[in-house]
Formats: sequence, structure tokens, C-alpha cells
Amino acid sequence: MMQIHVASLPDIPEMHRIRTSVRENQLTNPALVQPHHYRAMLNEQGRGWLAKIEGRVVGFAVADLTRSNVWALFVDPGFEGRGVGRRLHDTMMDWLFAEGAEHVWLSTDPGTRAARFYQSAGWRYAGNEPNGEVRYKMSREQWLAPKA
Repeated sequence: MMQIHVASLPDIPEMHRIRTSVRENQLTNPALVQPHHYRAMLNEQGRGWLAKIEGRVVGFAVADLTRSNVWALFVDPGFEGRGVGRRLHDTMMDWLFAEGAEHVWLSTDPGTRAARFYQSAGWRYAGNEPNGEVRYKMSREQWLAPKA
């Protein structure tokens, strides 16, 4: 059974393990995401969540409330396709909008499973980033609208 927990500073090594193990959206420059980046997100800018199955961390999500942004959503490759990403996503989005965000944005590589995941969750295309990533946007109204 999957459990979702709020992440704390001692969880950073497991979060980073997952971040560096993914098959898509790999870090081309590992220096871009280091433990101090997680600390800033968890302590000052937002909140994070862990998904655990049988006590093992199998995914995590981090929301940046100061920028109304999905900073991270990653699932251990051995646990993909089990609903981990969706549970983390929904928990994070509920929190962002409950905290007052009107619009939330994220970016990801185009043509990936992640892009398809966000599209299926109702995110709308909002252009391209200078680095080639695709930008998506979700409004509070979209999120709160009855799901079909």
C-alpha cells in the first residue's frame, strides 16, 4: 500500500537518489541540482512529499510556492506505472491551490512520458522555454473543475 508523507531535510538523500536514477529528464549537469537546492525548497520556498511503498521511498514531488511552480516530480524507475506519480501530483496540486496559488506552471522535455502525463492530468501548453523545454500551465479553476 502506498503512503504519502511530507518530506523533510533527512529525506533529501533518498529524493536525490531517485532524481539521479530516472530514465527521462536526466540531469545533463548534476551540479544543477544539489542537496542545498532541496533544502531551499523544503525550508523556504515550498513543500515536498514522498511516496513510500512498504517503507521504501519510491517517488517524490516538490512544489515551489514562491514561484507557483512544480519544481520536481520523479518516480523510481522500478515503480513506474503504479500510480505513484499521479498520487504525488494530486497531493502537490491540492496543496498549491489551498495555499493560494491561482496558476501553477512547470516545464519538461517535449515528447516525453512526462509531457504526456501532464497533458493527461489537464495541463495546458503555454509555450516553449529558451532551453527547449515545453511549458505547461494549470489554473485553480481547471484544477477544481469536476473531472470527467
